[in-house]
Amino acid sequence: MTSSPHAQARPLRFNAFVMNTASHIQHGQWRRPDARQHEFNDVDLWIEVAQTLERGAFDALFLADVVGVYGPVGGNYTVNAREGLQLPNNDPSVLLGALATHTTHLGLAFTSSILQAHPFEFARRVSTLDHISRGRVAWNIVTSFQESAARNFGLDRLGDHDSRYDQAAEYLDVVYKLWEGSWDDDALLRDKAGAFSDVDGIHRINHEGEHYRVEGPHLSSPSPQRTPFLFQAGSSPKGRQFAGTHAEAQFVGGSTPEQVRTIISDTRDVAVAQGRGPDDILFYVALSFIIGSTEEEAKRLEREYDEYASEEGFLAHANLGVAQDDGTPYPPDTLLRDITTNGNRSTLASVTHSIEGREPTVRDLGELSAKRHIRVVGTPDQIADQLHDWRAAGVDGVNVVNWVLPGSYTDFVDHVTPVLQDRGLQQREYAPGSLREKLTGSALTNERHPSAKYRGAFR
Repeated sequence: MTSSPHAQARPLRFNAFVMNTASHIQHGQWRRPDARQHEFNDVDLWIEVAQTLERGAFDALFLADVVGVYGPVGGNYTVNAREGLQLPNNDPSVLLGALATHTTHLGLAFTSSILQAHPFEFARRVSTLDHISRGRVAWNIVTSFQESAARNFGLDRLGDHDSRYDQAAEYLDVVYKLWEGSWDDDALLRDKAGAFSDVDGIHRINHEGEHYRVEGPHLSSPSPQRTPFLFQAGSSPKGRQFAGTHAEAQFVGGSTPEQVRTIISDTRDVAVAQGRGPDDILFYVALSFIIGSTEEEAKRLEREYDEYASEEGFLAHANLGVAQDDGTPYPPDTLLRDITTNGNRSTLASVTHSIEGREPTVRDLGELSAKRHIRVVGTPDQIADQLHDWRAAGVDGVNVVNWVLPGSYTDFVDHVTPVLQDRGLQQREYAPGSLREKLTGSALTNERHPSAKYRGAFR
């Protein structure tokens, strides 16, 4: 495996992992008296969260998204509605436009599927957000895993797993051409005595592929980052190859630092095989935190959270469309290796990695769904000890999963962040520049990234 000169002394990166919905990950917690996620339609809640994160020097607010409901195709979504399980939910990119005007440094990341937006429209929307935020936008690239999402966009069904990644590669090819190649750096003149733009510096891309035909030119002038900072989450072999080629940051699953270390090492090898450097990708793990002034208090709080947990919500979320051909659920004792799914293989892989010494089953998928994001329970010093171990395994950043909004982030910033900063595990202040500059030191994707080949390609 490729060894990496990754600097372990570097502070960890921290994102708030949220969704513009009432129940994102920790189902049932919106019913707590101190929870305000039921107010998710109120932009003031999100402004408060974003400003709290910026006060704590978090790197980004990261908004997840789905464009379908969890469960078998045509199935009943009574549980989804009752538990607020990502139903209803709102468009994250619209919310980020509002948050950009109430923050200065915080990165603004959102999920968008290749299924839901044509690449020409999506490229302009992202460039607009990057202009509004002065270069703080990131995109989490997904291919969608819900059959209901495919039906919402006029398809009979999702394409098979690997073919969706092939389509995603072409989607990226189109948006790279628009973001990087359609406008020269000096084409925007804004000369009041002459031309607003130099027509010779604005180019059609004339893309013709299997899935898309786009003439261009890009309607937005170059934004601060041109290409937004790129996240990706796939853990299947195809997904890992895709991440090794395109991602600047990848979300990785695994229940222990050692499991994550192996995934990171393998993906670095893929990146090197694609002509990139072993440190061209940052790796993030999802963790939730229960913070107490003493270990006993933290454990008491954990019991309180568990009392509010919605078992039905977790089981519905864990389903991920995994059902037999007739739409009925698999029997609980079905081995996961016997399941053929066109859906979210990353979650199945994560559960498989979490079970040692025996074959995981569908029952494990349900039971572990409530713990699919690892809990870190303890005092701020104990939490810092565990985060040190994750960093030592090669993890670059943490997606902080909340229990309640805004309290989970207020508590983290007020009690954990100072300890992490004293230990060099979290930044004290923001570096200047765009999100990419803050995270990597580079204003644009580096020369090894596939987007770079389109700079100057259409002159």
